[in-house]
Amino acid sequence: MSFIKTKDGTEIFYKDWGPREALPIVFHHGWPLSADDWDAQTMYFLEKGYRVIAHDRRGHGRSSQTWTGNEMDTYAADVAALTDELDLKNAVHIGHSTGGGEVARYVARAKPGRVGKAVLIGAVPPVMLKSDKNPGGLPIDVFDGLRSALLANRAQFYLELPSGPFYGFNRPGANVSQGVIQNWWRQGMMGGAKAHYDCIKAFSETDFTEDLKKITVPTLVMHGDDDQIVPYADAGPLSAKLLKHGELKTYHGFPHGMCTTNPDVINPDLLAFIKA
Repeated sequence: MSFIKTKDGTEIFYKDWGPREALPIVFHHGWPLSADDWDAQTMYFLEKGYRVIAHDRRGHGRSSQTWTGNEMDTYAADVAALTDELDLKNAVHIGHSTGGGEVARYVARAKPGRVGKAVLIGAVPPVMLKSDKNPGGLPIDVFDGLRSALLANRAQFYLELPSGPFYGFNRPGANVSQGVIQNWWRQGMMGGAKAHYDCIKAFSETDFTEDLKKITVPTLVMHGDDDQIVPYADAGPLSAKLLKHGELKTYHGFPHGMCTTNPDVINPDLLAFIKA
């Protein structure tokens, strides 16, 4: 198992598979999951000859169960430490949900030459929380409800979320996979309750508007219009407009967890963007 140690002593777990000379693709997972959530993508791109890297965010998966630093500035600094350690050049950074926020914050601050392209999938930018500036956002009650459910019974909450809105399994005619639900639960329960609790504030209240404006590399924004976790209208289209070189791809009827439910569509689209 591979780890780096950050300045504050946190150990960040990462996978680094494929030829070292190949173009690196770095995957950033959503809350409260781990690098394992990208299995359908990492295996696909390995077969295509790419180098694939995926890490567990601090407080998640196999990384240290931190009680501090569970916010976007530190998440981005951890990514910078990882890319420095591996000396990645011209990498493609792909982030889902909270990981999309991490990508936006990191790419906006990355050292010259480190990043070639970026992808935001069902991602939380520009900002999720409803306010006078963001009237289309979700009210604070939604995120308070997540915090209350986590505190009341995290194990049960982590069964209910993937069983319903995360993968769209609550929709009529949905092809429900118990394996997918249990794998979501497994990943979630590997992480730390404190870090997961703090991360709700990080993904819901962080404003990525200025980060998106600073990003100069080509960036693909992918979003399902039936996303019940990060509603489409207040996320994907708004992010694409803020990016200097942004492209929006909308997926009709796709859920938040579309990388898992629809890899047959998502993976070829990712490949086409990377190769373009």
